[in-house]
Amino acid sequence: MQKNNTEYPTLKELEQLVWRKLQETFSKVMKTLLEDMDKQIAEERDKKRYRLIDKRKYHITSLFGEIELNRNYYRDRETGEYVFLLDRYLEFEDAGSFSPLIEEVAIELAVQGPSYRKAASTLETLLGYRVISHEAIRQHLLQVSSIPKKREHVHQPVLFVEVDGLFVKRQGKRKKGKEEKIAAVHQGWEVNGKRVRLKNKRHFVHEGNQPFWEAFEDFLIENFEYDPTIHKLVINGDGANWITTCRDYFKDRAFFSLDRFHVAREIRSLFRHHPRYRPIRKALASYDYEKLLTELNSAVGTLEDDEQEERLEAFIRQLEKYPEALGDYRNWLKEQGIDTTGMRPMGSAEGTMSVFAKRLKNGRSWVDKGVSAMFTGLVAYLDKLTLKTLFGRIEKWTETQVEKNPPRYYKEKVTSTIGEATRDNVLYLKGKANIPVYKALKELSGF
Repeated sequence: MQKNNTEYPTLKELEQLVWRKLQETFSKVMKTLLEDMDKQIAEERDKKRYRLIDKRKYHITSLFGEIELNRNYYRDRETGEYVFLLDRYLEFEDAGSFSPLIEEVAIELAVQGPSYRKAASTLETLLGYRVISHEAIRQHLLQVSSIPKKREHVHQPVLFVEVDGLFVKRQGKRKKGKEEKIAAVHQGWEVNGKRVRLKNKRHFVHEGNQPFWEAFEDFLIENFEYDPTIHKLVINGDGANWITTCRDYFKDRAFFSLDRFHVAREIRSLFRHHPRYRPIRKALASYDYEKLLTELNSAVGTLEDDEQEERLEAFIRQLEKYPEALGDYRNWLKEQGIDTTGMRPMGSAEGTMSVFAKRLKNGRSWVDKGVSAMFTGLVAYLDKLTLKTLFGRIEKWTETQVEKNPPRYYKEKVTSTIGEATRDNVLYLKGKANIPVYKALKELSGF
């Protein structure tokens, strides 16, 4: 090694060098391709309709840097409007200066990450320059809408529903927070070793003035091959009044199961150090609601203070309203003639809420339009729905994404343009031909 006087860059220096050159190359390639396309459009346009006015400068902020180009400006003789035909062919009219990929990545980071600011700073860290502000990301998310999937086939005569509320703060003085009502629907459980996955899980967030369960059943009809005369529902939730009204709305078409997580948590809070704690837990675990209520009533007057006694009495009153909700829903399904093989205890509502709470709570407050847009983005991400944005669509997380191949001519054009742009573009390529850095970077010119 002492005889080798060749100077090598560090890995960091080499990585930075290649990344910056790739950014420069990308901008040159995109400029060339877009201006060539604009020229071709000018030659093939309907010249009787579109009169060429002049060329105008345009800047696009992309994932790899700023692209500056001159594009043709026309007047439409039929409508009298002024247009850039290049933008129209690119489906990028009136889209501003951010590329569709910038928009897609920014929204994805904002939905999955902790905040709009973090999304903006992550892009800046990754690309090396300020790409988009947190406010611009927020404004773009406010414009999104989800594109529905085809109605899903229901594989058995029962759907499982987990329901809960999420309290979200609102911005502004004297603005009260609001409980967002959310339901998750699935078609059973899929076991893979120790891991259990919910099948075909979908999410419903209640909006508007329509009663919750009425709106929810409309959601089922629109998104599933759901027939109210055939399919049964198993609904799991806490004892909130808006949840328990499902018993009146669906009547014998649904079984309401009181969420065992909430019941177990209240029992643990009241009886953790009580001598009756174990028998009470045992009664809950065995779905023996009569024994559970007997045990709870026998514990009245044995707790440490008046506050706990009042909580216990309120707890018993709540459970006595619908004692059957503490039973095993599988027994009810068997009475309906439904095979319950593979069905497991309900209780994933809390896990569903934690996904939404992670992004919407933790001290944050929202305006109504903002929280609605974030719910749209989160549900699209969780349910693998396509999001329609200002500039295009976000399909990265969809299950059945179909890659659209561009015309062969443009694939070849991109390849040749990259080769021309990379030629003589990297200083190390002008050095000695036998060193490893030269050999590695030389491959860039052969795209």
